[in-house]
Formats: sequence, structure tokens, C-alpha cells
Amino acid sequence: MRSIVALPECSPGPVRDQEVEPARVAGRRVRASLRLDFECEKGSNKTLLASSQQEPPLRVVRAFSAENGSALVHLHNLSGGVLGGDALALGVKVGAGAQVQITTTGATRLYRPRDHAAAATQLNEVQVGENALLEYVPDPVIPYAGARFRQHTAIKMAAGASLFWWEIIAPGREARNEMFEYQSLEFKTNLWAVDRSILVERVLLEPGIRPVTSCARLESYRTWASFYICRAGLSAADWLVAEQTVRSLLQQLSKPMGALWSVSTLPAHGLVVRCTAVRGRDVLSGLHRVWHTAKMHLHGRPAVAPRKVN
Repeated sequence: MRSIVALPECSPGPVRDQEVEPARVAGRRVRASLRLDFECEKGSNKTLLASSQQEPPLRVVRAFSAENGSALVHLHNLSGGVLGGDALALGVKVGAGAQVQITTTGATRLYRPRDHAAAATQLNEVQVGENALLEYVPDPVIPYAGARFRQHTAIKMAAGASLFWWEIIAPGREARNEMFEYQSLEFKTNLWAVDRSILVERVLLEPGIRPVTSCARLESYRTWASFYICRAGLSAADWLVAEQTVRSLLQQLSKPMGALWSVSTLPAHGLVVRCTAVRGRDVLSGLHRVWHTAKMHLHGRPAVAPRKVN
């Protein structure tokens, strides 16, 4: 892994209520975007998908309503995965007081690019309004042999906003014994809360240049994950209590030569949880337990796993 110091700006564009013309194709490069705008309906406290802009192959069919008034959407990639050279963008705006849960319909597959194709890219630009809640709980990312992928995520939270956001990275197609055979994975994450930068993270994995299985990286572990847990406005003392609550659970989840879990407070407004594990299923089940514990502590209600659609 290697740190990169650049700090790009984030300014999500407006979301329009229309479906635009099919994705543009220039040679082998597909450019597509999905922008979603959620609002809390006055009087009912029900969250609605107020508008959307969709370019194939990215698609959301509908927003499902939960009993508590929150909205659940499933992200679809109609091409079945991310192809070499694709330039994809996701924009999400959660209005004041809205509650949104976003998941995927399955694992995100990063395919091997064609010869001379550029790396696939994904840009995520997110705004969470005052007293709003966003839960982003996708399935794992699976990089195929030869895959090259770059992702930049920028999230801005207003006062009172809450965020539960995780990402799971698999080593490859384990059933085919194809592990760490991708060319490169790069992740850049910037997180702001109440106009303050609270997280700047840079990860670059290049197994062919710097072995991921070295003792300085994953060693014998295969799958890894990051989980950001935030609520803007809580005091530093509140977060120390939250950290200890989560750490007590992580001590139960950590097993030598099985899975390692850790938690740290951010400079303000949140926690970050890390995991490396030999088996991917231990990561996902552990994240659900951490999510449940953290949401009970911060919001007084349990986390509800999203129902899946095909």
C-alpha cells in the first residue's frame, strides 16, 4: 500500500428527474452516471426518491419504503460488472431529515481490461443533509485477474447527519484459486462533516510490484474492509464511549489466523473500523454485527439488513 497526498475537491452536480440518452461510447470506453436525489416528505416523514438521472448500464428500478419511512434502493449494473476503460459516476443527495439505505444486487465484478484500455474508474459524490441518515452497505468488490480500477469517493455531511458506509474488497475469484492477480486497485476517500475534513484516505494495491501477502500488508489474510460510522455533532467524549462499545464487540470477532478487527476515532464526528480476514463471509457477518451495535448506540434502534432483489 502507498499513501498519496493529493486532496481533490468535491462538488456534486444537480440531479434532474429524467432518464437521459444511452451511455456514450468512445472506442471501448463507456461513460455512465447515476444521480439520485432523496427528500423527506413533509407531514409524513417518509423518504422519497424525488428525482433521478440514469445512464445505462447504471440503473435504479425503484425506491422501496420501509416501515420506519426510510427508502431502500438497489444499484444495478446492467453490463454485469465493471469493464476495462469504463468511467462510472454515482451522485447521491440525501435531503434534510431523509433516511436512505443503498445496497447492490450482488458483488461488483471488476473484469480484465482489453489490451491498451485505460483503467476502469468510479467516482462517488455524496451529500448528506441536516439530520439525514445514509446507510451504504454494498456487497464485496471482486477484482478479476488483470483488473485495473481507480475509485474516488467524496462525502459531505451537514450538521446532525449520520453515515454508515462500508466497502469490502475480495482477493479475486477464490473458487478458481485466482487471488491477488489483479494489476492495481486504487481508492481515494475524502470525508467532510460540517465543513471540516475528518478523513483523507489513500490506498494503492499493486500485487505485481508490492506483494499484498507480505507481512507489512495482508500477510495470510485475504479479504479486507473499511467501515465509516459517523454522526455530525457528537462530542469527543461521546465518541470515546462509542469507540469502547464497538471495541468490546471487535474483541469477540477477532480470531488469530481467522480475522482481525480494529477501531479508531476520527478527528471528530465518527469512527473507522477495519477488518482483514481469511474468509470473506466472516467480514460481511462481522460488519452486520458492528453496524447493529453502532446504530443501537448512536440512534437507539437496530440496523435492518436490506432485502435483496434479482
